[in-house]
This record gives sequence, structure tokens and C-alpha cells, in this order.
Amino acid sequence: MSPPVLQFRRSPALTVAGFVALISAIPLATVSWYLAPVLLIPTAILIWAWRSGTDVSTEGLVVRALLGQRRIPWDAVREVSARGRRAQVTLSNGAIVPLPTVGQADLVAITKLTRQRPAAG
Repeated sequence: MSPPVLQFRRSPALTVAGFVALISAIPLATVSWYLAPVLLIPTAILIWAWRSGTDVSTEGLVVRALLGQRRIPWDAVREVSARGRRAQVTLSNGAIVPLPTVGQADLVAITKLTRQRPAAG
């Protein structure tokens, strides 16, 4: 059985906007071969909006970006806090990792989920 997961993602409207921009760029990109790279910008926006975000489970965090992801176990987290309206974690080595799409108001849900973690032992 997999642990419960909270998923924080960008608004689906951004994904739709990226798709519309990609479709809109096709006529321009097909005019000449040197305009083809114009398609890369809306494609990157589409993938970023669809993929980026934060997954929170009882095992840890997964911070997703455009091309990669970073798994952070709870043992490596010293503090979860908010900076302005955005959430971030401070790792035990002192590094600060922003949590994309997680707001200050979401910290309550994260705290409730992490209290369900089994005790280490």
C-alpha cells in the first residue's frame, strides 16, 4: 500500500495557456526552418506548467521541476516554514529548498499529514 500523498500543482489554466501558445506558434514556425525553435518556448511552458509542483507524503517530499525532481526524506528536513506566501524547507545541512506551488496556508495540511508518519525505530 502506498503512503497518502498531497499533490500541489500549478493551475490547469497555465497548462491550457501553454497548449494554446504552442498551437498558435505552429503557423509561424512552419514559415521557415530557422523559425522552428520558436516552438521550444511554448513547449517548455506547457511541460513546466503540467509537471512542476510538490508531492508530500509520510515518507518525504518530492519537488518537481521542468526537467527533474528531487526527493527529500523527512529525516533530512530540519524545518518547514513560510517565506512570505511561499513555503520552503530547511534541510539538516542548512540548504533552503523552495516548495513550488505550496503556499503558507498549505502548511497546515502538510503538518497533519506528517503527524501520520510511523515512528522511527
